[in-house]
Order: sequence, then C-alpha cells, then structure tokens
Amino acid sequence: MSQAVTIDDIWELFRETDRKFQKTEQMFQETDQKFQETDRKFQKIEQMFQETDRKFQETDRKFQETERRFQETDRKFQETDRKFQETERIVKEVSRQIGRLGGRWGEFVEGLIEPACIDMFTKRGIPVDDVFSRARRKRGGQTMEIDLLVANTVAAVLVEVKSNLRVEDVHNHLERLDQFKIFFPRYADCMAYGAVAGIVIDADADQFAINKGLFVIAQSGESVHIVNDENFVPKIW
Repeated sequence: MSQAVTIDDIWELFRETDRKFQKTEQMFQETDQKFQETDRKFQKIEQMFQETDRKFQETDRKFQETERRFQETDRKFQETDRKFQETERIVKEVSRQIGRLGGRWGEFVEGLIEPACIDMFTKRGIPVDDVFSRARRKRGGQTMEIDLLVANTVAAVLVEVKSNLRVEDVHNHLERLDQFKIFFPRYADCMAYGAVAGIVIDADADQFAINKGLFVIAQSGESVHIVNDENFVPKIW
C-alpha cells in the first residue's frame, strides 16, 4: 500500500524545485558573465589587432619614407660624383693652362735677361759674343737643356733662368755644370762658368749660389743686373 503524500512533502518538493531554479539561474548568470568576459576579451583582441594593423601601416609608411630617402641620397651621390668629375676636369684644364702660362712666363723671363747677358759678362771680364736660347744636346739616352748659353771660342756661361729661384734650382744647375762638357764637347777647351737668374729669389738661394761660385742675376726695375760684388771670383768648370 502506497504511502500517503503529505503537505510537507509537497512543500519540500516546491522548495527543491525552487533551489534548482535558483541554481539554474545562478548558472545562467555565471554563463552570461563568462560570455561578457569572453566578449570583453574579443574586444580587447580586436583592439590589439587594430593597433597592430596601425603599427604595420606606420611601419610601411616609414619603409616607404626610408626608401624615398635612399633614392634621394642615391640621387645626391650621383650629383656629387658628377660635380667631382666636373671639378676634376676643371682642375686638369687649369693645370694645363698654368703649365702653358708657366712656359710662357719662363720665355718672358729669358727674353728679359737674354739681351743683357753679353754686356753683363763682358764687364766681368768674360769675353762672350753669342747667346743661344734653349741649347739642347742628347747623349746616351739623356738630354741636357741650357736656358741661356752665352759663349765664344774661349768661354761659356751657362745661365739657368727661373721666375722663382730656389736653392734646389741652384743644386740642379751645379749638377748640369758638372756634366756640361760631356754633353757639349765642342766647349771642352773653354772656361765654363755658371749663373742663375730669377725674378723672385728665395731667401738663401742667392747667397748659396754665390758661395758655390755662381753669378746671380736679379731684376732691377725694367732691366737685370749681376748682384755679385766686384771682388767676386767665379768658379771655372
């Protein structure tokens, strides 16, 4: 025989059902909370993606700017190289013109000194009557050139002419004098003398030349003169 259902049983059933509803509602609330948390995380992830995309776009912009700068730098390098080549061309042209001008200036200085040579050296007791400009001889594959050779049958004066006379030029002329009669054997029996001339004469170059027995010729106004004093005794080669 079945047990009779009491009012307490019914109330207990209602209470149990209410507890289950409350638990179910709590589960729904927790689920909703989790959904909201998940949605928040998705929103955060989306925000991160948007930020990443913005950074990628910024990086791409910077790469494009860097590439533009590289292209600009390359253009400037090419322009600089072109200017260097143009500068090199100008320097070569100027050097060529200076060389040509230097040659003409040397000819001018020689033209200033040449007419006075015979008179200057004759007054110093050296009997000369001819002046040869740019006298040149070859021997054994080598060449000797004398700017002005003032000579006759018994004497010869080798004149080295410089627009700017330096000590080094005096050294070179002394070596030339030592080799003179080898290159010019027709003057083997002559008394050979040396002289150096300059429009501008470096400090000590004139005294060095005088000490070595050379005449020194310098400009004086529109003419030239020998600066050695009257007691000077020249060296004979």
